Parts: sequence; C-alpha cells; structure tokens
Amino acid sequence: MADRPSALVTNVTHFAGPPAVDALVAAGFRVLCHDPAFAEPSARRHYGATRPQVQTLAATEPARIVEEATDAAGSIAVLVSNDSFPAIVGPVDEADIGDLKATLDALVVMPFVLIGAVVPRLKKRGGGSIIMITSPRARLPVPGGSIPDAAREAGNALMRSFARELAPFGIAVNAIAPNYFANEMYYPKARFVDDPAGRDFVARMVPAGRLGEPSELAELVSFLATTRASFMTGTTLEFTGGWPVSPTLEG
Repeated sequence: MADRPSALVTNVTHFAGPPAVDALVAAGFRVLCHDPAFAEPSARRHYGATRPQVQTLAATEPARIVEEATDAAGSIAVLVSNDSFPAIVGPVDEADIGDLKATLDALVVMPFVLIGAVVPRLKKRGGGSIIMITSPRARLPVPGGSIPDAAREAGNALMRSFARELAPFGIAVNAIAPNYFANEMYYPKARFVDDPAGRDFVARMVPAGRLGEPSELAELVSFLATTRASFMTGTTLEFTGGWPVSPTLEG
C-alpha cells in the first residue's frame, strides 16, 4: 500500500531492533531498516530474505541513512533510534580514552546526527514521532561504569532537549529505557536465562524476577509510534521490571 506511513529503524539486528521492527510491521508501517552489517550486500540479502515485508538500507552514515530512506519511502513518519554499544566497564584510572570516544560516537553522536538529519523531513511532513532507545543505567551507577553511564545519560539528555525544541512542530520525542531486557548484546540467553546462576542474579536484582521480553518492549514501540497524542513528549518510559529498588525499601 503506497499510502502506508513509513518508519525508519536503526541497528535492526541488535538490542531493541528486532522487537521494534516486529511492532512497526504489525502496526502497518512500511519499515526501512538500517544496520552496519548491511554495508555488505550478502548481509542485506539474508536479512531481507528472512523479513520480506521490510526494506533494507545500504547506507551507514546518519545523513545518508535518512536520505536513502526518504528516497525509498517519500517521507518518514517515525524514527526509532536504536543505539547500542558494548558496556565497557573498568576503573577510571585504567580507562582507554578511545573506548570513551567510541562509546560516545555510538550512543550520542550517531543519534544526534541522525535526528538532525530526519527533523527537516518531519517538519515538512507536519509532525511525527522520534523514539530513542536509551538506558536508565545511570540511576544506579556501578563502580567502573563511568563510560557507559556518561554516554547513556547524555542520550537521555538529548531526548529531553530535542523534545522541548521540536514540540512546536508537532514532533514528539520520547525514550524507551530498558534494563534487564532479554537481548544478546547485554543479557544473552545462555548466561541469564539458561544458566541457573544467571537466573538467580536476575531474580535478586529485578522485582519482577525475570528479564523483560522483546514482545513487551514491542508494545511500547507500537504505542509511541501510533499514538496521536503528540502532547506526550519528553518522556522516558523505563522498561526495567521495577529496577532499581531503593535499599531503604528492602527488608
């Protein structure tokens, strides 16, 4: 259907990418998929063969991603900026500045440039929705976690700033911030589901007693992508099963 609204999802093979794509397809969007692996034609063909209802993009640079998506679809109604990077944890006095820069590039610079490129399209369209996939991890910092904590807090700050800036144009900007969410980058199944020690760890840390399911996160993506309530902007939806629990509230 030529009149279907279009949604662009980044990093579709990682983190929240798979459930985001599933949610948007189910909601009737024409889904345009970016992933760094798609620079290799064979990877694009393989992904496209497993999900024939979506369209894959070859571009890897943010501005080119938006340009290719717009050329393919005519306009973009929804952007899911799904940003992930391995959490590099260690003492600050042993940290590699290159790790900090790489983390910031993936979790701050990439979404900043991507959103900057898509905003003129959304303004021309008369509005739309930007969904940033971030993290609440800095709510309970762990020793040695300064690099990922700083980058994730910066991503949440970007969301709040963009929301205020873009509200006059009918562009809603919100974040979904998962922690203890079942995905192979941060909480791989072999370690946190199949291994009894991993399951026990999750049960101790998460009031819900389990990892969040991709299908549950997909519900949030669908809601933010389809709602007409653009007055809801600047909101972080924490997807954490009740984490963190204040020590003062524990028995």
